[in-house]
Amino acid sequence: MTEDDIRTALIEASRACIAQGLSNATAGNISIRFGAGMMITPSGIPPEEMRPEMMVPCTFDGTWQGHWKPSSEWALHAALYAARPRAQAVVHAHPTHCVALSCLRKPIPAFHYMIAGFGGEEIPCARYETFGSAALARSVAATLGHRYHACLMANHGMIALGPDLATALTRTGKLEALAQQYLLASSVGTPVLLPSEEMARVAEAYENYGYEAAPSATS
Repeated sequence: MTEDDIRTALIEASRACIAQGLSNATAGNISIRFGAGMMITPSGIPPEEMRPEMMVPCTFDGTWQGHWKPSSEWALHAALYAARPRAQAVVHAHPTHCVALSCLRKPIPAFHYMIAGFGGEEIPCARYETFGSAALARSVAATLGHRYHACLMANHGMIALGPDLATALTRTGKLEALAQQYLLASSVGTPVLLPSEEMARVAEAYENYGYEAAPSATS
């Protein structure tokens, strides 16, 4: 992708998050790996008002250029790119059902086989830390490790990464759908969880089918 392509893609993805109900107003932020750093959405600008020149080139130590400041969560994105060299895009959003589950501070267990597509037998929940802080960046990076493609962020929202922006955005939508389904199932009973053996079979099927790449093969 050219620099112009990256700037346009960030705006389109930000607007898609609003259109799909994955974020609202100025909540959430998106980035794409760019050179030795990243290109990230600006701080405090609603997606409908974003223009290509507002996207912010930013180093992993927070150095940026231009009139617009990078998202307040730049350190979170930087930490994930540093920890996951294959990651090319990061989406942080506040979807309603993900936020609701994040307030319980528990992982989403293997109630559905599609959980395996996120890198394990559950979708974990990162420890709560103040937004925009280095502590939050460390918490999320440690929770994702080298295995998971996405996680909840306690009392906050969710984050997903991918080998490209389309994949990271798709994972965001899938995680919100699973969060909604888990909340609905839990509201009428206790969801029956799939055993480890079945989740392993599903993970292998995903890898062979190419539906979701194995954690070792991609971001």
